[in-house]
Formats: sequence, structure tokens, C-alpha cells
Amino acid sequence: MRVGFAGTPEFAAVALQALLTAGFTVPLVLTQPDRPAGRGLKLLPSPVKALALERGLPVAQPRSLRLDGKFPDEARQGQTALQAAALDVLVVAAYGLILPAWVLAMPRLGCLNIHASLLPRWRGAAPIHRAIEAGDDATGITIMQMDEGLDTGGMISRRALAIGPDDSTATLHDRLAALGGEMIVDDLRRAAAGQALSATPQPAEGVCYAHKIEKAEGAIDWSLPAAVIERRIRAFDPFPGASFTCQGELVKCWQARLAPGTPGAEPGSVLQADAQQLQVACGDGALDLLQLQRPGGKRAPAGAFVQARPGLAGQRLA
Repeated sequence: MRVGFAGTPEFAAVALQALLTAGFTVPLVLTQPDRPAGRGLKLLPSPVKALALERGLPVAQPRSLRLDGKFPDEARQGQTALQAAALDVLVVAAYGLILPAWVLAMPRLGCLNIHASLLPRWRGAAPIHRAIEAGDDATGITIMQMDEGLDTGGMISRRALAIGPDDSTATLHDRLAALGGEMIVDDLRRAAAGQALSATPQPAEGVCYAHKIEKAEGAIDWSLPAAVIERRIRAFDPFPGASFTCQGELVKCWQARLAPGTPGAEPGSVLQADAQQLQVACGDGALDLLQLQRPGGKRAPAGAFVQARPGLAGQRLA
């Protein structure tokens, strides 16, 4: 079976590695163009491209696949590469580009998407973040037959994964990536054995949209309930990080624990500050901040932060 692959970040690279380990032939890899990164803004390949080059796989990086879009020449080059690859199926995982109808129709078995939610819940760009932020007990992976809608295609397989009370986007991402790689291999092995990959339409009820994470969302609003803030701290790890201002310095909080707090305390006021904890009042309840990061520093226990700032108790964080 000739399996094309379209993906960009580490989540997708895990799936590509699973396909290669399983022995599938991958004649073409599509990924986003190299992006500037780091202090020197040096152009760096995506995790998918890095893996593809390491394994000697052909790579195409069009900025668009729309033949009538802003980059028609690159789209035509992508079309030529896809035609030459003669794919049985195109596996898509967090690619980042919209696939037009001509791409969806080209492979013999169409295009299969590895989506990190239990569809129809959390269609869209940030399903892992939004599931944690919303307080969902579980999420999962859906292997979907792609159509022209936004994560609206029929479901080929679906497996749930529990969200633990300490899960962050980082930890949940890694488990979901591994599950996605396992599931797409299982489904393609069935297809290679001649079994039809039947797709079940998504139910009309329970549709949610996982909007892209914006950097500004990381600012902590202490007037919110402590449980909401705590979930956001986990949801925004590693990006953009939940942050607050203390004595004019922007500080990121990576870990917190619910606390009873003091009734009537002003949200954002520091209730306790010692070597063991930094407790802050919220709109409902309080949070013990456990792991903080100063600008240019590393993540560290909150006690070290408090020791460097005597007299924090009673101050108000913004």
C-alpha cells in the first residue's frame, strides 16, 4: 500500500514514525514550509520534515494547495508530486493547510485524518487545549474520512483516553500522538488486507469548535473561579503559558493546586507566601501556585520565587 503523509508538528511526526515502523511505503511527505525559530530566527524544518529527510523520503512544502489561490505555481508543483506518487491513501495529521477537493479525490482510498478529539466534540485547531480547559473527563483520537468541511467527515475509528487531574496539554499531547499512530496503523493494515474502511457519519448533536489558542489568552484573570484558572494553567502548557504580573514582572505559572482560600478576599490578593506555597485568592476559592517561571529563567518551585520577594502576603497580583 502506498501511503502519502501530510503533517507538520511533533504530533504528526509520531504518526509518520508509526507508519514507517509498520513497514508502509511512503512515497511522498507534505509539510509546511520551514519557519524561523530561536533567537537568530534561523529557518528550521518541521518535525515531520526532519524525520522524512532522516528516512530519505521525498518532501514537498507548498505554501498552498489551492490551484486558484495566492501560490498557484506551488500548488501545481504539489499536484504534480501527488500525481507522481500514485497514492492509495493520504494520511493527514495536523498539516495546517486546507486540502481542496482535488486533493481529497486523488488517492484511491481518499484522505484519512488523525484528529485529537472524540468527534464531533472539539472540531478545529486546538482540541487538546480546549478539552482540558473545559474540564472534560476524557478525549481521544478519531480517524476520519476527510471531506471539504472542517473536521466534518465520517468516523472510521474512535478511541477514548482519560484526562487526568494533573494532565497538561504537553502530557496529553504525547499520549494522544502515540494513540493516533497506533490507530492509523491498525486501520491501514485492515485496508491492506482488503477490509473496507466504512465511515460512520458524525452525530449532529454535541458539536464544539476548538478555536486556535491566542497568546493573549494566557493572562490570568483572578476574578474567575479557581477551578477555571487551574484548568487554563494546564491547558496553556506549553503554549502560551498562563501568566500574571508581580511587582512589575511578568511571571508564568505552570502548575497550581486548588485551595479553600479566604471568604471575601479580593481576587488576585496574596493570602499566604512562604517557602512552601504562594496562595492567591480567586473569584471563587484560591490557588496554591506551585511552579513559576521568571522572564529568562527556568521553571522552579514557587518557594524560591517567594524567598526572593519578602513581604508578598497582602499584595495584589495583576
